[in-house]
Amino acid sequence: MLLEQSGERRQLADVVAERIERLIVDGVLKVGQALPSERRLCEKLGISRSALREGLRVLRGRGIIETSQGRGSQVAKLSGEQDASPLMHLFNSQPRTLYDLLEVRALLEGESARLAALRGTEADFILLRRRYEEMLAAHTAEDADPREHARLDHAFHLAVSEASHNPVLVHTLQSLTDLMLSTVFASVNNLYHRPMQKRQIDRQHSRLFHAITERLPDQAQRAARDHIHSIRDNLKEIEQEEQRLVRATMRLEGWA
Repeated sequence: MLLEQSGERRQLADVVAERIERLIVDGVLKVGQALPSERRLCEKLGISRSALREGLRVLRGRGIIETSQGRGSQVAKLSGEQDASPLMHLFNSQPRTLYDLLEVRALLEGESARLAALRGTEADFILLRRRYEEMLAAHTAEDADPREHARLDHAFHLAVSEASHNPVLVHTLQSLTDLMLSTVFASVNNLYHRPMQKRQIDRQHSRLFHAITERLPDQAQRAARDHIHSIRDNLKEIEQEEQRLVRATMRLEGWA
């Protein structure tokens, strides 16, 4: 009888752990986020406190959550030290990968925008509008930090992916966060101080936002891809301008 009860407790613990893992996969609980109180989790999941504690113990064993004195439990960094790998270093150090990443962004974000228009809930659209308005406010502020621009720009695109309700797509994009920010920062730093390009980016973000919230999947996909392709083309043009300037300066100085 005792063994049977022990087996039932282990089985219930696994069920509880799987339900919390579902919340993490779905993006309800995010990396680094503190878990709700035991009372609230028990109410939401319809379980006893002892069952919850057993489930949390299973999750700690799997490395899904971590608990520290005085801070309680939070979702662990699931990707480990992936971003510090030699491959990630090479991606960060080679300018060419900026355009490679923009190609990937066009594919992934185009699909996430299409799915967001099809699957997004009203709650998703409230969050998306919030991120969109925060980004616009930063763009109109005269003394805003370009890195803050980049962060808010990225937050808007991430909100689009979360509205897709495809956990694999969301986590794939999240795993590229640092590399994404480097490309977003490149566009913000190089394009937002150019009035024509800044107006173009703002129009593209507006088209993307409205296509999703008006549930126009094909237009949303096209808007997302056009936005990324436009950034790529503008950055290449800036790069060519700089190369022409270097060559002209060298000729002026008698190098050739």
